[in-house]
Amino acid sequence: MPLLTCRDLSLGYDGKTVVTGLNFTVNSKDYLCIVGENRSGKTTLMKALLRLQTPLAGTVTTGDGINRRQIGYLPQQTAVQKDFPASVYEVVLSGCLNRCGIRPFYSRKDKERVRQNMDKLEITPLAKRCYRELSGGQQQRVLLARALCAAEKILLLDEPVAGLDMHVTAEMYDIIEKLNRVDGMTIIMISHDIPAAVKYASHILHIGSPVFYGTTREYLESPYKSIFFTKKDGECE
Repeated sequence: MPLLTCRDLSLGYDGKTVVTGLNFTVNSKDYLCIVGENRSGKTTLMKALLRLQTPLAGTVTTGDGINRRQIGYLPQQTAVQKDFPASVYEVVLSGCLNRCGIRPFYSRKDKERVRQNMDKLEITPLAKRCYRELSGGQQQRVLLARALCAAEKILLLDEPVAGLDMHVTAEMYDIIEKLNRVDGMTIIMISHDIPAAVKYASHILHIGSPVFYGTTREYLESPYKSIFFTKKDGECE
């Protein structure tokens, strides 16, 4: 049973329709990369998947008992967030908020989950450091650990390597790949980097004209490949 199914989905913002007729499914352990040109509706789609925005038409349904508390989300960082005056531990722990429900405190299980995810992202030595004093790459690791504290089955990532240098970008891609291949986490990621999407993803969704959805192999064997790879730098995201 698919974890997520989108049928005849139409999306828009500011009173404008940006994409119509999206149809795709996401199964357990898939790694889906969403690509497309600027303002094509990629982030709007992610908000619809999170039920933070209502589609103009169509449906988003979940399977396998998935609910919002089992989906981790790493949004794009704003300048204000980068300057957040909290410790690394506090930032990661806040990823467990949805798990608290009506409890006014974090449980022992929540704190153990934080410890495990900080170890996994190799940020345990930074636990007492102030978040805003970290490098961009360190901050992204902290935010990814925070998202993992919320995630049970699906992790949504909105351009997780934006603004990072080549070395840190490669490290982040490796971390995400291990989460998918080793830990079995289902990944849905918005990316500007089509070569990286082809390298790591199991499925590609290109939003625009034309729309493509399929496996990475189907993408590479399709006529769409020549369209996407011959665009000038900066046109395809």
